[in-house]
Amino acid sequence: MKKTLLITALLSLLLTVAGLSVYANMDNSSASLDQSRSIKNDGVIKVYGPGGPLGPIKEAAEKFTAETGIEVVVTAGPESNWIDDAKKDADIIYGGSEYMLRSLMLNNPEMINENSLTELYPRAAGILVRKGNPKNIHSLEDLTKSGVKIVDVNGAGQLGLWEDLAGRTGLIGGISKNIDVSVKTSAEAIELWKSNSKLDAWITYESWHYRLKDVTELVELPDSEKLYRGTPIALTNTSDNKKDSQRFVDYLKTESSHQIFQKWGWK
Repeated sequence: MKKTLLITALLSLLLTVAGLSVYANMDNSSASLDQSRSIKNDGVIKVYGPGGPLGPIKEAAEKFTAETGIEVVVTAGPESNWIDDAKKDADIIYGGSEYMLRSLMLNNPEMINENSLTELYPRAAGILVRKGNPKNIHSLEDLTKSGVKIVDVNGAGQLGLWEDLAGRTGLIGGISKNIDVSVKTSAEAIELWKSNSKLDAWITYESWHYRLKDVTELVELPDSEKLYRGTPIALTNTSDNKKDSQRFVDYLKTESSHQIFQKWGWK
């Protein structure tokens, strides 16, 4: 009888300890989840995208914060540098062109709220050349001259950009033979441009000149030859700050923000 009571008491004690452990783990899990939520939902709007539109978006974000008190943090650069962080806490994603953002959507099908997708402003392509324009480049045709070395960004919103421009006037072959190096990102092109003075030209967006005024001059193409690509922006499905995030997107579409984009080379 005593032995049975002892065994029963021990079993009861073990069950009690196990129960306390389970509750403790549940509490810890809940605390961790709450902590994670509090870190993400901190009232800060987190924006991610490529480096091209960084200038106007960052300037508009600073103005938005000054007017509303709502902090906006913009992280920009090659997608591979920020995509893992964006999957965790992004409220807004923007693209350097329509195809660029849609490629991200295809690779991450649950990430973007497609209903929130909107277009900001288009920007034109042009030709960046060295300060002083030593190769006397004033047109796409000049890029076919012997001795001209071109850097090509085969991606980052510029995929096929030069070919679309050259194809209108039958210059694809002439420009292709003068492409000295192809890279995947604008960041790589900028690094090469600054380190290799033998590169003479870069067919890219006019807007890059406004970021690189110290090392480039802009050759604008005639209106009849200009090619434009868009600047899309969208909310993420995982954002827990949708109201303020949409407020910022709406702010980017105001005339005040449009003027900022125009200052940076957008239409």
